[in-house]
Amino acid sequence: MAKDKNKRSSGEMMASFKEFIWNPRTREFLGRTASSWGLILLFYLVFYVALAGLFALTMYVMLQTLDDYKPTYQDRLAIPGLMIRPKLEALEIVYNIEDTESWDVYVQALDEFLAPYNNSQQVMTNYECLPDRYFVQEDSGEVRNNPKRSCQFNRTVLEDCSGLDDRYYGYLDGKPCILIKLNRVIGMLPGKDGQSPFVSCGAKREDSDKIGELMYFPPNGTLNLMYYPYYGKKAQVNYSQPLVAVKFLNVTVNEDINVECKINADNMESTGNERDKFAGRVSFRLRINKRE
Repeated sequence: MAKDKNKRSSGEMMASFKEFIWNPRTREFLGRTASSWGLILLFYLVFYVALAGLFALTMYVMLQTLDDYKPTYQDRLAIPGLMIRPKLEALEIVYNIEDTESWDVYVQALDEFLAPYNNSQQVMTNYECLPDRYFVQEDSGEVRNNPKRSCQFNRTVLEDCSGLDDRYYGYLDGKPCILIKLNRVIGMLPGKDGQSPFVSCGAKREDSDKIGELMYFPPNGTLNLMYYPYYGKKAQVNYSQPLVAVKFLNVTVNEDINVECKINADNMESTGNERDKFAGRVSFRLRINKRE
């Protein structure tokens, strides 16, 4: 008797479930009529359309505050960092003079990096500016003075490190050239009172007797004022970033040398703070191996 009762209960449960899915008497689907389902779907449709509209309005208002040519807010370091070329995976220049493959990668990287600085390319795209003064190009009120002109930085300025007279940039002779560039910051005016910023390099204290003599190109490692201010990629499409080349003339071979280069300017000095390792400076390892 109990077994039959259980069977009837199971049958009733199945019938109740089927009736929940679709009740032909009340014409309800999942417990709701067609009009009830329609009202719910309409509510969520209106809700999500309104939510999407509010998001779109917020984005529109925010985009109206942005400038296509200049960031509204800049949260970069007050002092831009430096970077070296050639740069592979790590900040180091390590090679063996007798092993051509060990230094040819650096030569190829420099060739590729300096290609846009060829004199013929610079003459076609950029202007010959007056040195030792900022090349300011103001807008006329709401009328933008775009695209803005850029000053020539000819490869020949790098002289012994241009790769024109010595296609191996000194790597074959154990006198390598390393290029230094100051990271771009829109509107930055380095230097003060007509004094151009310059780059200086030296060994860390423990390696000071290993670095030997250095040569800078342009002379004194100067970054001329005429390359500033920078107006951004969109406004100044042909901008050629100024470079400083450092040639290491007689470093101690088969030894690690920790080198640090920094920017020097009246209104911009490296902090020396280890938390801002690249603020106004760059450090790298130099090692030239040679069979004795």
